[in-house]
Amino acid sequence: MIFEYLQPVSEEIQKFTESLSNQTLGKKVVMHTETDYPNLENISIAIICANENRAADLYNEDYDFDNFRKTLYSLFPGNWNKGIADLGDILVGNETSDTYFVLKTICAELIKQKIIPLVIGGSQDLTYAMYRAFDNLDQMVNLVAIDNKFDFAKEEKLESDSYLSRIIIEEPNNLYNFSSVGYQTYYTSQEEIDLIEKLYFDTYRLGEITKNPAIVEPIFRDADIISLDLKSVKSSDSGNTIEFYPNGFDGREICALARYAGISDKVSVFGIFNQFYTKNENELIAQIVWYFMEGYHLRSYEYPFEEKTNYNRYIVLAEDEELVFYKSNRSERWWMEINYNTIYNKSVKKTLLPCTNDDYIAACNAEIPERWWKAHKKSY
Repeated sequence: MIFEYLQPVSEEIQKFTESLSNQTLGKKVVMHTETDYPNLENISIAIICANENRAADLYNEDYDFDNFRKTLYSLFPGNWNKGIADLGDILVGNETSDTYFVLKTICAELIKQKIIPLVIGGSQDLTYAMYRAFDNLDQMVNLVAIDNKFDFAKEEKLESDSYLSRIIIEEPNNLYNFSSVGYQTYYTSQEEIDLIEKLYFDTYRLGEITKNPAIVEPIFRDADIISLDLKSVKSSDSGNTIEFYPNGFDGREICALARYAGISDKVSVFGIFNQFYTKNENELIAQIVWYFMEGYHLRSYEYPFEEKTNYNRYIVLAEDEELVFYKSNRSERWWMEINYNTIYNKSVKKTLLPCTNDDYIAACNAEIPERWWKAHKKSY
């Protein structure tokens, strides 16, 4: 049972939520307490806090999550009708590998029950544990990292800024695609950029997204895991007074990305990492979580397609390639068809890759979209 790995929500938080207005989020969340385990049958989102920071050379005992919970539970929800549970805090193991095992086990069980683990706190190497939760789920994984850099390293040691190397190299390799959202070039070596391009992964610089955040919506729509590094937010907006980052997403932009993550029909795990637990940072994290939940309640469940009559199909000839696009009549979102011939998709001949209206327009102008090329090259 997953609760044996979790420390219940503190009595202080229980008393705090009792004093809140009946309209607040805190009144709608069921909690794991010393005397009660929440019934997970009607739960769609489960909050889990993780106090594991050793891979970032920080001390675990310096942090708790009560202030974050107070901030979050004081907010007012929208017209939400899905069950939300607070499962408490992960019991940290003697070694970081013990904590990874616990988080992997909890996430795997929740995903099987179609519950989204919302992991708060700890360093970003916990993304590795979330990724490993898919090991026995018989599927390839698309991972999106909202980060100011690529977390690669030549050393084999698993740390907060090198977890991607382990994910890419280690067997079993379940990673199909990785997307970096918001990287800043001066934090990124040319060697890392070359490696990303060689693997046909997707990258979006900070400047590209701040000009038009909607360009990454298809990336989120195709993601299974989203890992958010709070260092991707500029310090003036994040409230991070410990390490200073002059550039990054502002508060509105990062909340918009969290909403995209929630709206995605496919996202199964969402994590927020590398926080420094300042008061202002707790305010931002609470709002990021709120926007993810808001997005989740707006999911349209359009993919996989159930009724083709709900979509318009377009065939475009570009550079001697016949490209097939689908447009939803309901949301006006776009997909493009990819033919597969790969060991990862032996039983799948075709799949649909989320795209934008601009991709369709480019194809009409005889330009093959870059994401189509990358997916096509990976499939052979």
